[in-house]
Amino acid sequence: MQQFDFSTLQPELILDALHHYGLDVSSGLLALNSYENRVYQFSAYRDNAVSAARYVVKFYRPQRWSLAQIQEEHQFAFELQANEVPVVAPLCFDGESVLPFQGFYFAVFPSRGGRTLEIDNDDQLALLARFLGRLHQVGRQQVFQARPQLSIDSHLRHSQQVLAALPLIPSYLRPAFDSALQQVIAEASRQYQPKTVIRLHGDCHAGNLFYNGESPFFVDLDDCRSGPAMQDLWMMLNGDRQQQRDTLELMLEEYEQYCDFDRTELKLIEPLRAMRMIHYMAWLAQRWQDQAFVMNFPWFATDKYWEQQCLALKEQLALLQQPPLSLVPDY
Repeated sequence: MQQFDFSTLQPELILDALHHYGLDVSSGLLALNSYENRVYQFSAYRDNAVSAARYVVKFYRPQRWSLAQIQEEHQFAFELQANEVPVVAPLCFDGESVLPFQGFYFAVFPSRGGRTLEIDNDDQLALLARFLGRLHQVGRQQVFQARPQLSIDSHLRHSQQVLAALPLIPSYLRPAFDSALQQVIAEASRQYQPKTVIRLHGDCHAGNLFYNGESPFFVDLDDCRSGPAMQDLWMMLNGDRQQQRDTLELMLEEYEQYCDFDRTELKLIEPLRAMRMIHYMAWLAQRWQDQAFVMNFPWFATDKYWEQQCLALKEQLALLQQPPLSLVPDY
């Protein structure tokens, strides 16, 4: 693939791409909430259908994933779908789900409606836990060959390099920020030693979960990768240690109906939290040339944001230095 960016992704190109693959668009393009890729909802006739159906098209950010990595994402979705795990898998056109057009890769999905999962709703959390148990049961059956693994290099060391070169961090704060960042990275690196990695959703937070009244579902697997099972569970844990313990006990009771869980992974919660925090800062830094990020994350360029991040790193270091969360109450 040649080097392209989203500045060339105009509505005319999107419509031409859909028409090229037999989709006769009968509506406008409604932009959906996605920063990493470009995602639109539309109605169209396909294969001479007598009525239009609703679809979602996702144009992958150029140079983020290779063709093999996108294909492996789709294959995982098909595998989950075949095992009746509620994931929205892409549609195939002449046997292909990754569609090239004028330098871009894109995919088309059926449009699914739903509301955001309520992570403070025990019934919905229980459903999610059963769903994740089934997802991980399938995830254990094979390994990713092309998709990356959640690692210290990918989420901490590389992120540290990105942040070291970022001019947005104010000079008066740089020594304190770099010191806190280095201490968190050192402690998280020491603690993050998963015994087993499996195929995961990879970015399991409330914003990526939907609920249709029957079960939770994911609309895609854009961030799927290999890692410890805990990666798909810990982001549901909120509040103090007792609240987190209660939530985890509830979820594991349901999860283990389908998949065993290694209790030693409890010690990975805070390292994983640190990895996400630091990786998120670096992700925004790497995308800062994209005007969509400048418009939607204006606070990223403010001194106040970096002061808050410096404090957050110090707080995370304190959490890393505490004993890991246990399912046995603290006394």
